[in-house]
Amino acid sequence: MSLLEQIRNKAKQNPKRIVLPEAASERTIKAADIILKEGLAELILLGDLDIIAELEKKYNLDLSKAEKIDPKNAPKKAEYIAKLVELRKSKGLTAEQAEELLNQEIYFGPMMIYMGDADGEVSGAEHTTADTVRPALQIVKTAPGVSVVSGAMVMVTKKDEFGDNGVFIFADVAITPNPTAEQLAEIAICSAETAQKVAGIKEPKVALLSFSTKGSAEHELAEKVIKATKIAQERRPDLNIDGELQGDAAIVEKVGVKKAPNSTVAGKANVLVFPDLQAGNIGYKLVERLGDAEAVGPILQGLGAPVNDLSRGCSVEDIVNLVAITVNQCK
Repeated sequence: MSLLEQIRNKAKQNPKRIVLPEAASERTIKAADIILKEGLAELILLGDLDIIAELEKKYNLDLSKAEKIDPKNAPKKAEYIAKLVELRKSKGLTAEQAEELLNQEIYFGPMMIYMGDADGEVSGAEHTTADTVRPALQIVKTAPGVSVVSGAMVMVTKKDEFGDNGVFIFADVAITPNPTAEQLAEIAICSAETAQKVAGIKEPKVALLSFSTKGSAEHELAEKVIKATKIAQERRPDLNIDGELQGDAAIVEKVGVKKAPNSTVAGKANVLVFPDLQAGNIGYKLVERLGDAEAVGPILQGLGAPVNDLSRGCSVEDIVNLVAITVNQCK
């Protein structure tokens, strides 16, 4: 059974209420039909109800089990407006401005999560990452003790001898360009949790990557990774986290033994935390294309509730898979 099949099966066992704010999208509505048929989630479709009905009829879909809401005429609109004004009072948000924002599906979805009417959200087929993340940060906010949002990618390689039977978590690949040492430590901790909840990795072995291994080079960039490692280890002594490690020292056992003989992570890492966004984004794309690996995500980490971002070039199957992942992230 493939990892994605495992993820879908796990979602079926405990389906959650997932908001799809782009229900007027052809790909989203087709994905919704599959999700409902497989029982992966309890769906809430946001958009113009007439357009949703037209698409349902046009493509011969069955969306009868989904809750459908037009944010412009939602039953709880007044309650949502009042709460958003309260949340954004420091920014001087008026009731009129709050209503204008909540007329947009991309804002209404996170508000449903905040109000306890939904568990998670998947967006991005028609919106940019910024459009998806901004409302989530303003309304759902970051999780307690977390100051930074990051993007993790599940990498399924054909090299069973590496990682967790060929499976890795790569982060950050999508959000924070140049994290501080404190933020890098938070990304490492969140990535370990993603490995457990999403990828089914029972024992995350987290490597904070650098061009240096255990002091082999002296530079402020390596020092940041060393500092981040210490912070992460202090905050979560229950997790197996180590750094700074070069890429080969992190995943190749004979190299890890030689370069970092006292490390419990070196040569065995299944979670790779890159020092900055450039390295993470370039790294996962090289592994995906040159290594013929499957990249699943990005999965947003650090938010108070699961809100995940699709690529605007995503397929119907991508949406289905990300919804299943989002279900598994929910509490």
